[in-house]
Amino acid sequence: MKTSFTRINGSVTAPRGFRAAGVAAGLKASGKKDMALIVSDKPATVAAVFTTNQVKAAPVRLSMQHAKSGKACAIVVNSGNANACTGSSGMIHARAMACGVGRRFGCAENHVLVCSTGRIGVNLPVVKVEAGIKQLLGVLSPRGGAAAAQAIMTTDTFAKQVAVQFKAGGRTIRIGGIAKGAGMIQPNMATMLSFLTTDAAIPRAALQKALTHAVNHSFNRITVDGDTSTNDTVILLANGVAGAAPLAKFQEALDFVCLELAKMIVRDGEGVSKFVTLNVRGAASDRDAVIAARSVANSVLVKTSWCGGDPNWGRILDALGYSRAKVDEDLVDVVYNGVPAVRGGMATRTPLARLRKIVAQPTFTIDVHLHLGRGHCTMHTCDLTEKYVELNRGE
Repeated sequence: MKTSFTRINGSVTAPRGFRAAGVAAGLKASGKKDMALIVSDKPATVAAVFTTNQVKAAPVRLSMQHAKSGKACAIVVNSGNANACTGSSGMIHARAMACGVGRRFGCAENHVLVCSTGRIGVNLPVVKVEAGIKQLLGVLSPRGGAAAAQAIMTTDTFAKQVAVQFKAGGRTIRIGGIAKGAGMIQPNMATMLSFLTTDAAIPRAALQKALTHAVNHSFNRITVDGDTSTNDTVILLANGVAGAAPLAKFQEALDFVCLELAKMIVRDGEGVSKFVTLNVRGAASDRDAVIAARSVANSVLVKTSWCGGDPNWGRILDALGYSRAKVDEDLVDVVYNGVPAVRGGMATRTPLARLRKIVAQPTFTIDVHLHLGRGHCTMHTCDLTEKYVELNRGE
C-alpha cells in the first residue's frame, strides 16, 4: 500500500532539534548501557500514555504529574531497576532524577519526564544514577539515538528504533522512535517503554489524540505473555522546529512508527519462536473483536500448541467461547495463511499435514471470522516456549 511517508535511518534524533545519549552507569551487573537521555533543544509539546496497572512505579506517577504541564525538554531513563514498589523513597529518587537533569540542562524540573525499567521492589542506587546523569549530559549528540535505544534494554536481544519523514508545504517533517520490551507484555500497557520525537508543530490536544490513536492500534494490540506491568510509558515530544504538519499525514506516519516498534517487541519476546498475526473479523463490535482476539492471543494452550507446530484450532474456538465477546460457534471460520481449517464451527477437509506446515513456520497469520457484524481487530502475538519459563523462573 502506498504511503505518504518514507522510512529513513535513525530514531529519536532523526527529527531536528533533538539530541540523545546512552551510557553505562553501573546499574546493570553486566556493565552494559543502562541510562538514556533524550532532550529537545527548545521546549517541546508533550503527549503521553501510561500503564493501566493500579500499581504504578514512582517514575510513572511523577511523569504523569509532569506531563500535565504540557511541555517537556527532556526524558531521562534508567534500566536495570524499575523503582516500583519502593515506597516514599521511590518518589524521592524519581524526583532526584528529574531535578538532576533540569538543574544541569537548564529547564524546570517539571519539564523533565522520568522512566525506569527493570526489577520491581529494589531501591534505586541514586548515587550511581546521579553520576550517570552527569555522563549523559556530557555526551549528548544528534547522533545519540542508537545509544539511547541500547541503554533502555533489559531482556531485549536487539535495540528497537524507527524513523520516517514526509513532505508538508515544501518542508520535511520527521518522526522517530525507540522502544524496549520483551517480557511482561500485554500493553494497556505492559513492561515496555517507547519514546517518540517529531519536529512537527502540533497543538497539544491534537498531539495527545494522535498518540492515543497510534497506541491503541499498535502497543495495545500486542501481547507476549498477558502480563501488564507497573512501568509502561509512551511519550511523544513535538518541538515544532519544522513547522505545522497536516494532521492526517502526521497520524499515518505516527501510526506506522508505533506499529513497527510494537511488532519488534513481539518478535523479540522472551523465548519467542513464532510471530503470529491474528485477525478477528465479523465481530458484533470493534470492542468484541478486541476481546475475542486478546482471549485467543493470551491463551496458554493456544500459544503452546503454536510452539509445538500443532494447528489445534479447537483451542482457538475454546478461547473464543470463554471470552466475553458474542460468539456463535456455528458461524465461526478459522483460516491459516489463507487455508481454511474451520467453516461454520466445524473442520474443513484441509489435510492436517498442510496446516502443520503453516504453523511450523516462524511467521504466519490466522484469520477468525465470527459472522456477527462489522467489528474487527488485528493482534500481534507469539508462542510460549520452554525458554520463556527459563528466563522468568527467578534466580
